[in-house]
Amino acid sequence: MEKYAVLIGFGPDGWGLSIAWGLLTTVLLALATLPIGLLLGFLVALGKQSAEPSLRLASNIYTTIFRGLPELLTLFLVYFGGSLAVQKFFSLIGFEGSVEVNAFAAGMIALGFVFSSYSSEVFLSAFRAIPKGQYEGAFAIGLTNFQTMRKIIFPQLIKIALPGLANLWMVLLKDTSLVSVISLTDILRQTSVAARVTKEPFLFYGVACLIYLALAIISSYFIARIEKWAEGSRKQTASSVVSQ
Repeated sequence: MEKYAVLIGFGPDGWGLSIAWGLLTTVLLALATLPIGLLLGFLVALGKQSAEPSLRLASNIYTTIFRGLPELLTLFLVYFGGSLAVQKFFSLIGFEGSVEVNAFAAGMIALGFVFSSYSSEVFLSAFRAIPKGQYEGAFAIGLTNFQTMRKIIFPQLIKIALPGLANLWMVLLKDTSLVSVISLTDILRQTSVAARVTKEPFLFYGVACLIYLALAIISSYFIARIEKWAEGSRKQTASSVVSQ
């Protein structure tokens, strides 16, 4: 038991510090990907509802591609394809040399594409769950399109979409483990290196399992808090609109 404590400790013979850096990378990657995925997903959902056929077609093609491709393949395409594209660009302007896309940026972009393709469907379902009469009522009391979206539609949209988005956040946390294949020092890569060096795979992969479970529990707590906030915000917004 003492041996295991030393191996996962922060001493000179322990791997605790390396795993902690991996945990930090995983959390930062997920947090950096989340706003990108949410924004893209929201825009794609708007595109799917657009009266312009070309926007609807482009949005549907986007979601079909990134929901149809395996996440790992998307990551490879962004990482290696991005490197080739950047290298080609620099060669056109006369720069010769090897160029490599940053692994963190590649992971963030690839996971952002995947997250947005799924979140767009969640947003789209939430849009369709809001009765059209609410749009008509907002216009009847003189609200503009922007005011209608901000004061009436968006608070309800978040409340309806939140359970689906929460599930996607949990998936995103787990999908960050894929970046270990492009040498990004996340939880899985650091524990894999430790397992190979120490010949203790069960110990370190068990530690990785516990870390991911802890992240899921912490996320569930904050998601519950956000749900309470969204419910309170929706009621406050509804009462303020009625009073107008």
